[in-house]
This record gives sequence, structure tokens and C-alpha cells, in this order.
Amino acid sequence: MIRREKKYNAIDLFAGVGGLSVGLQNAGFKVKASVEIDKNAVKGYKLNHPKTTVFDCDIRSIDTSEIKKLLGNEPLHLLAGCPPCQGFSSVRRLNRSEVVEDDRNSLVSEYFRFIKELKPLTIMMENVPGLINYSLFQDIVSKLDDLGYNPKVDIVNVKDYGVPQRRKRLVMVGSLLGDIEISKVFSEKKTVKDAIGNLPKVESSNDPVHKIVANHIPRIQRMIEQIPKNGGSRKDLPDEYILECHKKENVGFNDVYGRLKWDDYSSTITGGCLNPSKGRFLHPEENRCITAREAALLQTFPKNYKFPLDIPKTAIALLIGNALPPQFSFVQSQNIKNHIDTFHKAK
Repeated sequence: MIRREKKYNAIDLFAGVGGLSVGLQNAGFKVKASVEIDKNAVKGYKLNHPKTTVFDCDIRSIDTSEIKKLLGNEPLHLLAGCPPCQGFSSVRRLNRSEVVEDDRNSLVSEYFRFIKELKPLTIMMENVPGLINYSLFQDIVSKLDDLGYNPKVDIVNVKDYGVPQRRKRLVMVGSLLGDIEISKVFSEKKTVKDAIGNLPKVESSNDPVHKIVANHIPRIQRMIEQIPKNGGSRKDLPDEYILECHKKENVGFNDVYGRLKWDDYSSTITGGCLNPSKGRFLHPEENRCITAREAALLQTFPKNYKFPLDIPKTAIALLIGNALPPQFSFVQSQNIKNHIDTFHKAK
């Protein structure tokens, strides 16, 4: 008789298009429920996670008794989530220290409410690094300690966990089962070439997501063609191709209209990833921006991951850029699963 490995129950709060859920499932968790308010994200999530119960509403309207009913008599092994806290993003703050007032900043309190009411055995939260200095978050960490979770908080870079991308993130883990640490770095380097080097040309691809790519007016297209291959930037352009808005000092971001480099990590994949005027999102060799599929692969989504095709290109870019990289989620989730396994073996 084959003994099946036990699946632990998890819930994904602020699930987006499902990057965290992919990592949870790959690590061996059963994602019983997810919560997400954005309709485009919900549409994409359901395409890929049909067996997960999705609460497609404002988390503040959810009575956690509905979650308890869904769990039945089973324990909740892990409550994971990425509360949107755009007010703490360095991009939103333009690298200033002040927090930008944003109604979503308070949603981290909802994550704490779910912990307090559902009493999961372990917790994991991911967010922007700026959250670490927010008084509300610091207060929540203290309250989690009082509840027995002994939370650990650190700022890490996803490139150290097998993701071909530079992306700093705050991670918090905690457990009622005993002391747990944030997963140690994953040493194997993954590059842009590892992620997208084997994709076919856009025009010969049968993948509709790979065909989602920016179109440019002739002058911008000529400018892109002048940017040196494999890591070149707008600073390498002849004077006649430099845009007027880029000639002023201290205006704009240095990476805009920059090319990715094959043997390096990509820059952070953001919600503007399909627009080269928003960052270093040009293909290393071809005279175009990266496609939606390439952006998703740099985020470590599976090659066959589905995205809604009936929404605007900018909306698809937001779904991809706002997601937690599945590979990063997998490493962190596997660390928690191993922690739970160890607890059960010791009993």
C-alpha cells in the first residue's frame, strides 16, 4: 500500500493572480481558500487554481467563521499573505523616508485579525521593505509575540532564492509549534538567460501570452534599435536619440529604456514591466520590450500559467508585477512545511 504524504492546509490572503499559491502548492500545502478583491486578479487566479475557494471581496467584510466552516475540523497549518502596502514602496515614496498616505496601508491589520481569530499553527507574510519602519507593523509584531508566534522579520533579496531577478522583500514567519527561522538563502543563481533564453520569437510563438508586447511609434522604435545589446541603456544613445525629458538632470529613473543582460539577474519586475519607459524592460537582443510571458517567467511563474486575455495589456502587467515570485514563495513555504514535519515527527 502506497502511503500518501499528508497535505497541510494553507490560506492565501491578498492572493493577487496566485504567485504565493503556486509556491505553497509546490511545497506540498493544500490552499483551501484565498482572498482577493481585484476582479482581474480573481479572474486570473481562478484560471489556475480551480479547486481553491476564492473570496472575491474586500477582506474587511469577511467573517472568519466562514473560513472556519470551510476548514471543518481540520487545523489551519499556515496563514500566508502579502497585504498591499503601496504607501511603503520606495517607488511610491520616490526614495523619501516618509510614508505615503494610502488607505491600503491599514490592511496589514486585517492580516493580524485573521491570525488572532483563526489561530493558524504557522504564519508567513511578505511585503515591501519599507513596512519594517511602520509603527502599526511594529505593534503587530509585538502582539504576535504575545500570542506565542515568536515572529522573525528580515529583509531579503529574491535573487538569493533561485529567482532571476533583483527584488528586495520583507519576510515575516512565526509558529506556535516552536522556534522557526526565515529560510536560508538558496545558493543557485538563476539568470535572465535561464528564464527566457529558450523562448521562440514572438511572431512564431503559439503562446498568446508571449504575443502580448508593446508597440512603439517609429521614433521610439529607432531609439530602441540604437541601444546596445545585452545590458545597454539610454545613456549609451547618440545625442540625437536622447528624449528631451531625459536631458534634464535628476529627472526620471536611470533604468528606463535599458536592456536586460543575459548572464545577470533582471531588474525588479514591476507593474510597468511591459513598458520600457517604466524601467529596464527591453529584451537583451531583440529590439522590443519583454513580452508578458517573459515577464511572468522572470517572476518564476510556470511556463503554462494562464492570464486573462480579455483585459488591457496594462492590467496584465500589473498582475505579473504585483505578484510574489512563486519560486521565492516555494522556498519559504517549504521551510515552513519542514518545520511542521519536524514537530509531528517529534511527537
